[in-house]
Amino acid sequence: MNLKQSSNTNQLNVVGQISPPDKMASRTIRPSETGTQLLTQTELETPVGILQLIVSHAGIRALLWQTDDTRVHVGKTELVDPADHPVLRETQQQLERYFAGTLTTFDLPLDPIGTAFQLEAWRALSNIAYGKTASYAEQATNIGRPKAVRAVGAANGKNPISIIVPCHRVIGSNGSLTGFAAGIEAKRWLLDHERRVAGESLF
Repeated sequence: MNLKQSSNTNQLNVVGQISPPDKMASRTIRPSETGTQLLTQTELETPVGILQLIVSHAGIRALLWQTDDTRVHVGKTELVDPADHPVLRETQQQLERYFAGTLTTFDLPLDPIGTAFQLEAWRALSNIAYGKTASYAEQATNIGRPKAVRAVGAANGKNPISIIVPCHRVIGSNGSLTGFAAGIEAKRWLLDHERRVAGESLF
């Protein structure tokens, strides 16, 4: 995953690939490169509801649920046919394979906006294996901040790229399902689907 400087917060954004998550590089871009950027959007029908896929010139800015109007703000977007945009088209194809159970690792360019701490939390999400889960405490420990369990939960709640950056794989320390932007049933469906494909017992 590549890092770049945010245009209006002096914080970091992540641009790169989910697979493999350990290959990282860095670069800096001018604030003007992101300040007035027009984003491109399409809607995708999935087994867990309609998703809004939003991309920038650099990669996926957000993959949002229909209820995400206030949770994540992405700015002005233009609605287009996925066939007319290579990143939209490739993301749609990979999501279709994910839901069909033939893809377990996404390989897509990412361009979410977040604080340095949020980026740490989101990287840790990307390291949770398909078909597996981790607790918020384990996620906090994995980024070297074992006492930041609540802050990690808050960062997960702001994750703009649902499913691809898999915040649905984080559960309570007692094994219970916890809050999820699309609701508990959607989270349960995603975990059951992944465990079924991976050959694990259902959640």
